[in-house]
Amino acid sequence: MLVFLACATAAFGASLPQPNILYILADQWRAQATGYAGDPNLQGKTPNLDSLAKEGINFTHAVSGMPVCTPYRASLLTGQYAQTHGLFLNDVQLPDEALTIAEVYKAAGYDTGIIGKWHLDGHGRRLPIPEARHQGFDYWKVLECTHDYNNSYFYEDGDPKVQNWGEYDAFAQARDAQQYMRDHAGSGKPFALFLSWGPPHNPYQTAPAEFQALFDADKIQLRPNVKEKQKQFKNQLAGYYAHIAALDKSIGDLLGTLDELGIADDTIVVFTSDHGDMLGSQQQQRKQRPWDESIRVPFLLRYPRAHGPTGREIAMPLNTPDIMPTLLGLGGTAIPETVEGRNLAAIIRGEEKPRDEGTLIACIAPFGEYLRVNGGQEYRGIRTERYTYVRNLEGPWLFFDNETDPYQMDNLVGKSEHGDLQMRLEGELQGLLDACGDKFLPGDVYVKQFGHVVDPKNGTVPYTNELPKK
Repeated sequence: MLVFLACATAAFGASLPQPNILYILADQWRAQATGYAGDPNLQGKTPNLDSLAKEGINFTHAVSGMPVCTPYRASLLTGQYAQTHGLFLNDVQLPDEALTIAEVYKAAGYDTGIIGKWHLDGHGRRLPIPEARHQGFDYWKVLECTHDYNNSYFYEDGDPKVQNWGEYDAFAQARDAQQYMRDHAGSGKPFALFLSWGPPHNPYQTAPAEFQALFDADKIQLRPNVKEKQKQFKNQLAGYYAHIAALDKSIGDLLGTLDELGIADDTIVVFTSDHGDMLGSQQQQRKQRPWDESIRVPFLLRYPRAHGPTGREIAMPLNTPDIMPTLLGLGGTAIPETVEGRNLAAIIRGEEKPRDEGTLIACIAPFGEYLRVNGGQEYRGIRTERYTYVRNLEGPWLFFDNETDPYQMDNLVGKSEHGDLQMRLEGELQGLLDACGDKFLPGDVYVKQFGHVVDPKNGTVPYTNELPKK
């Protein structure tokens, strides 16, 4: 049974048809890596995203509160923090009883679909997922997880026969999304379509050749906080940016299809990512870290019928659990009582001012050999518009004024002149932890609490990972 809160935006929702949803999700795309965000390497290389930023709302301080794939996806679908849903590691299953955004939209009369990466099933990255575990999605062209973008497989609906996308998978998946929109635009029902890409996640050097040719590794400008192995990270970034430029092309195609069908004004478009990528900043790689290159993600939202000013920036941090209630709120759909995130629809519509409040960032249990070998650790932190404050199991760890120190190179922890501010942020962080019942214990405690089985050497959940059967 679905249990919902009374909808605070009933008048808005009742006066207009329900909007379509096109949710475009990339993997490991950090917030800094777009032309509109000022990356010097991407000026003129992300024209479609730059245009979308001008037309919609840019949440400039959107964060992935637990910056890794499965935790993000579980929070996106449930509107809950990982402390509640328990998916704080990759390759674990979202429980069948979870109430997901797809199930809510379906109950509200929507057609629902997902194309691309899933990473919420926990039964092997290349095995079919039975319909009983599709979590409310009707249209289904999905693989649990792959990063072999040029030899990428998927399963369709409930068919156990595996299929191959036949090319760079993001292009094929975008075309499938375009066809889905064409097929559903005149159906009389709204749709909620989630397109989940694998790039620009490593391997970095596998984008189509025409996009790789756009970036010369020797000319890549590194962020000032990349101090070591600069040649290595220039090479990686050249490939990373090639993926980004390729995805920007597909974003343009998707937006063009909305215009072609005459439904752009009736469709909420979101572009975002599940987490960022350190790529050498702070001498770190990949994700799960508390620095901005890992936790901050792009988040653009365009909805012309939102009755609020568009083409603007909102600096109030938006966290992953906030996405579900905000999208439901924009469309006048009731928000389930199970949701823990904030509904920011009134702020998007311009009815309320953004609030000066921080949001929670966390790593409950570090996993993956690359993370543990390179100093990965449990942490809890708060990211406000201006500050980052992070505590590890030993106490205060990181404290940055991101306004005066945008590359987070001056750790203010323990500096007497910032003592009062540090105490204030510590209090705010503790308030966030109290709100979600998090006592910040060692990661192994939570692993045991939720019944996960992990490799003691690297903390990774075992999975079968069979090759797909042809």
